[in-house]
Amino acid sequence: MSTCTSCGTEVPSAGRFCSACGTPLPGSDDMATMDFASPTPRQSARAVSASPSKPPSSSPYSGSEGRFLPGRLLAGRYRIIALLGRGGMGEVYRADDLTLGQPVALKFLPDEAAQDEALLERFRNEVRIARRVSHPNVCRVYDVGEVDGHTFFTMEYVDGEDLASLLRRIGRLPHDKALDIARQLCAGLAAAHSKGVLHRDLKPANIMLDGRGQVVVTDFGLAGVADQIQGAEVRSGTPAYMAPEQLAGKEVSTRSDIYALGLVLYEVFTGKRVFGEKPGESQRAGGDWTPSRPSTVVKDLDPIVEKVILRCLETEPSARPATVLAVAAALPGGDPLAAALAAGETPSPQMVAAAGETAGLRPRTAVVCLLAALLGLGIGAYLSIRYSAIEKMRLELPPEVLTQKAREIVARFGYTEKPADSAFGFVYDTDLQDHVEKQKTPVNWAAVLTGRPPILEYWYRQSPKEMSASHYYDQLFTPGILHEDDPEPTLSGMINVKLDSKGRLISFLAIPPEKYDAAPTTTQPDWSQLFAAAEIDAAKLQAAPPQWNSLAASDARAAWTGTWPGLNFPLRVEAAAWRGKPVYFALLGDWTEPGRMVPPDSAERARNRLSQTLGLLLLIALLVAGALLARRNYRAGRADREGALRLASVMFALEILLWLCRSHLVPSWDTFGNLMLCIASGLLIGGVTWMLYLALEPWIRRRWPQALITWSRLISGRLRDPLVGRDILFGVMFGVGWLLIFVLVFALLARTGAAPQLGSAAYLLGGRQALGQWLLQAPVSILITLEFFFLLLGLKVVLRKDWIAAIAFVSLFVGLRVLQSTHLAIELPAFLVIYVVVVLIVLRFGLVPLAVGAFTVDMLANVPFTTDFSAWYVGTTALALLSVAALAGWGFYHSLGGEPVWRVEVE
Repeated sequence: MSTCTSCGTEVPSAGRFCSACGTPLPGSDDMATMDFASPTPRQSARAVSASPSKPPSSSPYSGSEGRFLPGRLLAGRYRIIALLGRGGMGEVYRADDLTLGQPVALKFLPDEAAQDEALLERFRNEVRIARRVSHPNVCRVYDVGEVDGHTFFTMEYVDGEDLASLLRRIGRLPHDKALDIARQLCAGLAAAHSKGVLHRDLKPANIMLDGRGQVVVTDFGLAGVADQIQGAEVRSGTPAYMAPEQLAGKEVSTRSDIYALGLVLYEVFTGKRVFGEKPGESQRAGGDWTPSRPSTVVKDLDPIVEKVILRCLETEPSARPATVLAVAAALPGGDPLAAALAAGETPSPQMVAAAGETAGLRPRTAVVCLLAALLGLGIGAYLSIRYSAIEKMRLELPPEVLTQKAREIVARFGYTEKPADSAFGFVYDTDLQDHVEKQKTPVNWAAVLTGRPPILEYWYRQSPKEMSASHYYDQLFTPGILHEDDPEPTLSGMINVKLDSKGRLISFLAIPPEKYDAAPTTTQPDWSQLFAAAEIDAAKLQAAPPQWNSLAASDARAAWTGTWPGLNFPLRVEAAAWRGKPVYFALLGDWTEPGRMVPPDSAERARNRLSQTLGLLLLIALLVAGALLARRNYRAGRADREGALRLASVMFALEILLWLCRSHLVPSWDTFGNLMLCIASGLLIGGVTWMLYLALEPWIRRRWPQALITWSRLISGRLRDPLVGRDILFGVMFGVGWLLIFVLVFALLARTGAAPQLGSAAYLLGGRQALGQWLLQAPVSILITLEFFFLLLGLKVVLRKDWIAAIAFVSLFVGLRVLQSTHLAIELPAFLVIYVVVVLIVLRFGLVPLAVGAFTVDMLANVPFTTDFSAWYVGTTALALLSVAALAGWGFYHSLGGEPVWRVEVE
C-alpha cells in the first residue's frame, strides 16, 4: 500500500492514480501523458499564493527551496519571491515583474525534461493555447522566457485558494455563493470554447478563487484545439474528472468539458463527489456511470440546479447541453430562452412570451415616437391629397343622388316596373388612364379628371329577381360581392346603367323579354333621349355603321362618331332598341376594350402572364411547403397549437365580418348559400393560416425567437403589455414611413405625366362598404406578414447567411414588382427601399410591427383624403386618420407601462 501525496488516501501500490482525487502516483508511467497537472495538488498553476490558513510551509514540497532562491533576479526583470509549489510537470515561483511593477508567477519545466523536445513543445503549446483565451475568469498567460537553459513562462499571480482546498475545508458552499461560482466558471469555460480551446482537465484543483471571490480557470497544460486532438491525447487528463467517451479514448469535445463541469458543480452544490470519496477507476471504466441525484445529498437543493447538473452528467454526449452558455442560462436566474437556444432545443411559446424586456419605452422616447407618427401621418395625408385623383375630381354627388338619377333615366326610357333588387358601386376606367398616360403631348390631369370622358364611373343595376354574385374578387374569397357584370346581365328585365360623377349617362343596357308577342310594331326608337341623358350634342356627330354587339336583343341599331366634349379624344356612340325602347347605349373610345372577347397577345399581356405564373407558382410552393412543415411540426409536438387556433379563429371571425360588410345581402336562399360559402371560405382562410402558422412559428421560435416575443404576448391576449404597445407604435411609424415613400413616388411620377394616385373606390360607398374595406386590411396584413416571414426564414435555412437571405428576399419581391412596373427608373429604387425596410423590420422587431405597418400603409394609401369638411366622403377620411391615430395612441399609452409621461414634483 502507498499513500497519495495529495489527499492522504491509501491506495494499492500497483495503482497509477489516486482513486480519491485522481492525482498521478509517484512512479506512474502515465504521468506525462495523463496529467499535465497543477504544480501542487492544493494550488493551481495559475500563480497563487497559499491560503492564509495554509501557508507555503505546509506544502509537501516546502522542504526544498527550489532551484532558485528568493531574491534571485532572472532575465534582468523577474525577482524571485518564493517557491509556490512543485508538480509532475514543473515548479511555480512567485516573482515581481520589475519592468511592469506587478506580481507574476513563473512556471518552469523540471530539469530532466529540459532535453525532451516533445515536453518542451508541449510547454510552448500551453502558452500558445492559453494566450488564445482572454477572459476575467481565465488565467492570463503573458510570455515565454529562458534562463540558464531553463524554459519558463509568466502568468498572472492571484492571491487566493483553489476550489479543491476550499471544499475540503468548509464542505459545500452556500447556495448563492455556489450559483455565483457556477456562473463565473461557465463564463470562463465558455470563453475558452469560443476560441476552439478545450480544457480537458477541469477539476476543483484547477479552479481558483481570489481574495474577492472571483473564479479563475487555471492550468491549461492539457488544453488543446478542438479539431486537433486525436489518438492518445484524447485520454490526457485526470481520470476522476473525465467524461466516459474521453476515458474510453473515443473522443474529446466541448461536451467532455461539460461533463467535467457537471462533476465540479456537483461538488460545489453538495460538498461531495459524484461517485463517492474513493471512486474506483475500474468501476467507472466498467460502465457504472449513473450518478446519484444531488438531492439525495442535499435535501433542499434547488430542483433547477439538480436538473442542470444531471444533464451535464449524461452518459451520451449528445444528451448533454450543447454549450456551456446553455448551462449558465439554465441555472436559476439565467435566461431560459437563451438556455433553450444554446441547448439546441425549441423554446415553448410561453417561454418566448416571458422572455425579453418587460418595460416599454421611456416617456421621452414614447412621446417622440408618437409625435413622429402623428407628424408623418399629417404630412402623408397632406401630400396624398395633393396627388390624389379623387380630390382633383371634385366629386359633388354622393352615391344616393347618383342612384336616384339612374332610376330616373331608367324610368324615362320606359322601364317603370319596380325592381326586386338593385345595387350600385364605383369603378375606375383604367384603360382610359393608360391611354392618357401614353399620349406624347404633356397631359393636363386636372382637366382630364374633371372633364370627359370620366375615369371614375358610377354603376347602377336593377333586377326583377334578387341578385347573387358568382365570382370572388379578393384573396380572402369573400362571396356575394356584386360587380357591374356579376351576376351576368342575362336575366330578362335586368338593367345596367353607368354614369359619370355628375350623373351623365355613359352606358345603358336593358335585357328584353326572352319570349314576347310576335305582333309587329312600327314604333321607331327615339335616340334623342339617350343623347339628352348623356349630355351629348348629336348634331356634332356623324352617322356610322354599328360595330358593337350587346347582350340585349334588338330590332334597331345605330352608331355615330365624333369627339368627346372638351377633349380631342375620338368618340364612338353605339345604340340599339327593341320595339322602340332603348336596350343598349354606350359612349366608347379607342381605349375601350371588348370585355367579352379574348384580347390579342402583346408584350404587356405576356409580362402580366409571366408575373401571374410566378405568383401562382410561389403560392403553390408556399402551400405545399407549409403543409409538409406543419405536418412535421405537429407530429413532433413542436407546434403552438393553441396560438395557431387563436389566430385561425381571428381570421375566421374577420371573414364573417367582411361578408357582412361587403356582401350583397338580400332575403333569399342565395344569401343563405353565400353564408355557407362564407363559412367555407372562412374555414379555408383560417385553415391556411393555421397551417402556415404551424409550419412557420416553431422554426421562428427555435431559430429566431426574438421576432416572436411581442407576437406571442399579443396572441395570448396580453394587449396591454408594454412591449406590445411599443411594437404597435413602431408599426404605425413604419406604416406612415412607407406612405411617405409612396407619396414621394407619386410626386415623381406626376412630373413624368403619370396619373395621380387612385385609391380604392369601395371607400366612396360609405357606411357598411367602407367599414368592410377598412376591415379587409387586417387579415390581408396578417397573411402578408406570415408570407414574408415564411419566405425569409426559408431563405435563411437554405442560404445559411442572414445577409444573403435578405438580399435574395429583396431581389425576389422587387423582381415581381419590376415585371408589373411601367416607370422602372422611379419605382425600382422605391421598391428597393420598401423591401429593405421590410427586411430590417423583420430582423430587428418581428411580426407585430410588420403587420401593423402593413395594415397602416395599405389603408392610408387607398383612402380618399380630402380637406373639404363638407365633402360627402369626409367620414371615410376621418375613419382612416382617426383609426391610425388611435392605434398610435394605444401603442403609446401602453408602451409606457403605467409610467406617467410627466412627473409633477410637489414641494
